[in-house]
Amino acid sequence: MSEDLEEHKENEDGRVPADDGETTLHSDYKPTDAGNAQVKHQLSGMYQNWFLDYASYVILERAVPHIVDGLKPVQRRILHSMRRMEDGRYNKVANIVGHTMQFHPHGDASIGDALVQLGQKELLIDCQGNWGNILTGDSAAAPRYIEARLSKLALDVVFNPKTTEWKLSYDGRNKEPVTLPVKFPLLLAQGVEGIAVGLSSKILPHNFNELCQAAIHYLHGEEFRLYPDFQTGGSIDVSKYNDGQRGGSVRIRAKIEKVDNKTLAVREIPYGKTVATVCDSIVKASEKGKIKIRKVEDLTAGNVEILVHLAPGVSSDKTIDALYAFTDCEVSLSPNCCVIDDQKPHFLSVSDVLRKSVDHTLHLLRRELEIHRAEVQETLHFASLEKIFIEERIYKDKEFEQAPSMDAACAHIDRRLEPYKPSFSREVTRDDILRLMEIKMARILKFNADKAEELMARMRQDIAETNRRLEGIVEYTVEWFRNLQEKYGKAFPRRTELRNFDTIDTAKVIEDNENL
Repeated sequence: MSEDLEEHKENEDGRVPADDGETTLHSDYKPTDAGNAQVKHQLSGMYQNWFLDYASYVILERAVPHIVDGLKPVQRRILHSMRRMEDGRYNKVANIVGHTMQFHPHGDASIGDALVQLGQKELLIDCQGNWGNILTGDSAAAPRYIEARLSKLALDVVFNPKTTEWKLSYDGRNKEPVTLPVKFPLLLAQGVEGIAVGLSSKILPHNFNELCQAAIHYLHGEEFRLYPDFQTGGSIDVSKYNDGQRGGSVRIRAKIEKVDNKTLAVREIPYGKTVATVCDSIVKASEKGKIKIRKVEDLTAGNVEILVHLAPGVSSDKTIDALYAFTDCEVSLSPNCCVIDDQKPHFLSVSDVLRKSVDHTLHLLRRELEIHRAEVQETLHFASLEKIFIEERIYKDKEFEQAPSMDAACAHIDRRLEPYKPSFSREVTRDDILRLMEIKMARILKFNADKAEELMARMRQDIAETNRRLEGIVEYTVEWFRNLQEKYGKAFPRRTELRNFDTIDTAKVIEDNENL
């Protein structure tokens, strides 16, 4: 910044010239060590550098999710911390927050809020205690009272240290994942909302089963369509969804039923609204004379139940249309699918996000198979060495027992193994020979050649099966999604009904409230 804060001569009008030829106001800073001379500092450099750095940080490290795993940094660090703490039992949220602060340098409040939001989505976190209510808007209990652990779905699809890329945490004391190896379109399943500097992201949640089916259709080269699905239920008009891109919109309506001719019941509310906001909007519409009701009664407990008692002589059908027209029983949302890809924000469609996610899942499954094959091959390689070493009684050779040094002993074993080397999957190294020399006498005495050969045959069969899966990696990925849907799909039925809404003429449904 020293070159940006150089001294400038003041113009007659009290301005200083900027680098691009334009003029900019100077600060009134007067240094104490420069005598009586007034020094002017240019502010354009602060905007060009400092503000751009800040905006980039907020976009990349705070508010916008990454396309690879669908998580914001704070969510990724929470899940990583919970995986480190995982022992099958519930952990106090206060402990999870404290553990996450090793990776997230922005205080416990931001971590606690993000953890509660993750828990309320009922996807990755198994919650215990009062976690608040998305229907009523009630907040969760204090972190010391509520508990959480990773769900079985999270343990199945989110973590694998062998395929995770790691980096140092902010203080250099721990490792944290660059991205988690998520084998599922998590970003579309959870949805996300974030406001950064200069842009925002709003991706609506989608149905678990429909995402699995769309992934299978894509892998088979077939067409697919994805539409939002909300925990709060209701119905949705997706005629202008535009595949979740900027410029699209959806209309969401509450579910309203007739109890009798004088009573209406709101059973489900639009996404993003609470029972309280819906009740307030109905009362305000009544006060403005747009609808005629006697009272609104909130009976919400486990499920939404708002009773609207109509005034005498009022049409219930007309009132339902008026509720959609003048209250929060109908809302419009504009999605904005913005994600981080290759260290830059990109505006994509929902279909693009699913394709990239499925491609990444296929890549992760291939990597897991390759790693598994390499591990089995390594185990088979040493098992073959061990069998020859024991059966040929190399450890009993006089040259081995009387070897003057470790190098001489290794050289003797290497010579004895020479005739068998063509059958090995890789070259015999000094480390292999040192491992053979560490075999305990008890293991040698218990060695059974038939069992060893049977075990090696199973390993060869495992390698052949892994090779077969790698050759048909697309079908293997399809089978992965089918098994995932079969295992967890029953817990995620579609809650939001897809419908085409009729346009309501407000002039026809508004109540007559003028005296002529």
